[in-house]
Amino acid sequence: MSWLVRTEIDGVIRATLEERGISFDQVGESAFLVRLEGVHRLVTAVRLVVGDQSLLVEAFFVRRPDENAEEFYRFLLERNGRMYGVHFAIDSRGDVYLIGRLPLLAVTPDEIDRLLGCVLSYADETFDAALEIGFADSIRREWDWRASRNESVDNLRAFARFADPASPGANRGRHRRDAI
Repeated sequence: MSWLVRTEIDGVIRATLEERGISFDQVGESAFLVRLEGVHRLVTAVRLVVGDQSLLVEAFFVRRPDENAEEFYRFLLERNGRMYGVHFAIDSRGDVYLIGRLPLLAVTPDEIDRLLGCVLSYADETFDAALEIGFADSIRREWDWRASRNESVDNLRAFARFADPASPGANRGRHRRDAI
């Protein structure tokens, strides 16, 4: 790809992010780090990298699970067939990412906005359930540790239904898949 085309694509990405008020930094030549704020997953960092043939979209989702790995990965993979533009993938350590590629000819402000919206939606809507499947015991231990020291559990409140022993109907054992 020529330098001129790469510069044009960079300009489209920069203008789109600025016009939509999306927080970003340019990190090297033809690479952007975008910060998307969610409700469940508070911040999702997305890399946009302009390559020779396509725009790479990559966002870290969560580290490899502490427990229930097979169920955890199955839960995520079952979603891939219903997703647009990006999909769940793992690296050699088992950490999970949202990854996609967009042909350079398709890089438009609307398509950039759509892809970032998809990353945010998939990361935010899937986060709590994925953590419950793959990290429930760790979350319970963290809750108990903080409670024993009278420290805040505010950022764990989404998991109170299974982590807080005082929660009505708290399931302190194995998570319930039917609740997800």
